[in-house]
Amino acid sequence: MSDTENSMILKRAKFVVGGIVGVLVIGAVIVLVLRSFQAGALESSTALHAKQYVTTIQPKSGGEGQPLTLPGTLLGVIESTVYARSNGYVVRWLQDIGSSVKQGQLLAEIAAPEIDQELSQAVSSRDQAAASAALAKSTADRWQALRQKDAVTQQDLDERLSAYNQAEANLAAVNANVGRLRKLQGFNQVVAPFDGVVTRRNVDVGDLVNAGNGGTGQALFAVAQVDPLRLYVYVPQAYARQVKIGDAVTVALAERGGEQYRGTVARTARAIDAGTRTMQVEIRVPNPGNSLIAGSYVQVTLPINVDARALVVPTNVLLFRPDGTRIALVDARGRVHLTLVKLGTDFGTTVEVLSGLSDSDHVILNPADSLADGDMVTLPAEPARSGG
Repeated sequence: MSDTENSMILKRAKFVVGGIVGVLVIGAVIVLVLRSFQAGALESSTALHAKQYVTTIQPKSGGEGQPLTLPGTLLGVIESTVYARSNGYVVRWLQDIGSSVKQGQLLAEIAAPEIDQELSQAVSSRDQAAASAALAKSTADRWQALRQKDAVTQQDLDERLSAYNQAEANLAAVNANVGRLRKLQGFNQVVAPFDGVVTRRNVDVGDLVNAGNGGTGQALFAVAQVDPLRLYVYVPQAYARQVKIGDAVTVALAERGGEQYRGTVARTARAIDAGTRTMQVEIRVPNPGNSLIAGSYVQVTLPINVDARALVVPTNVLLFRPDGTRIALVDARGRVHLTLVKLGTDFGTTVEVLSGLSDSDHVILNPADSLADGDMVTLPAEPARSGG
């Protein structure tokens, strides 16, 4: 191969190598540029996600005050469990749950053969005692006539009179026992104690029942008077003096879209329970159409005005920490301050704050449990005003 050809081959090789090196350099530059853009984007994304965005509200003043709402449970104005008064078997029952009954109306019948036998025996014993008393009386009468003729001694007459008195006492005791057994036999008829509704039936035909409500005694029926209804609420000590007998209250059921019923304060305990620092209050609620059901959970609104000077915040701003209840505040620079507060009345969705807060503070809504004092957060342009 000539020198000219070798020279051309060498030049071509240099050209190819130079092209490859150029491509590699360009590729390296592109990779570095892409990595630089990705690093910038990652840094921006990291900084963006590191920010804690929060929504704040300002505490609301009590204004003219707001009524006090407390939970309660509706009960029948009279509720009674009916027990058997004699041992026996249930022969039949006539009323079931939901049945309206009148006072004295028959609920069930009990067969008590032991009482029937005891009554028959007591009646026979009474007949014997009556015969003995009649004989003793005639004997005493005869001996008294003989004594008037001085035919017998006074001692003999006294003995006959004593025998007669004993026979009369025995007859009275047997009569009392017969009356007792007849009363027990009458208890075989189980009747309603008052006008109301049967809310529970615990027996069926053939069941063995025992007398009384102790030991193995079982309640046969439960009866409740459901018009009117009653309920009890427990008013905090701070507002107990404002509750008056005859005050009108509002009763609402959440499952009925806040449908409201009227009630009246019937009585108060007139004393504060030392354990709960509350006063028990009884409320009567008319229920002529049976639209309310005994046992229902309700919210009762009492005509009590909360202190207008107190601040009110939503319950979803509270942080419960081991050292007490705290609220997260934000200053103008976005720094978090956890302040210890003293709470007052809980109104359900809002709560009264007695100390530790001012109406100019910016309070974080739904603060994270991990939020710590001194954390930096990002605020919206203008804090939202509290709606409640």
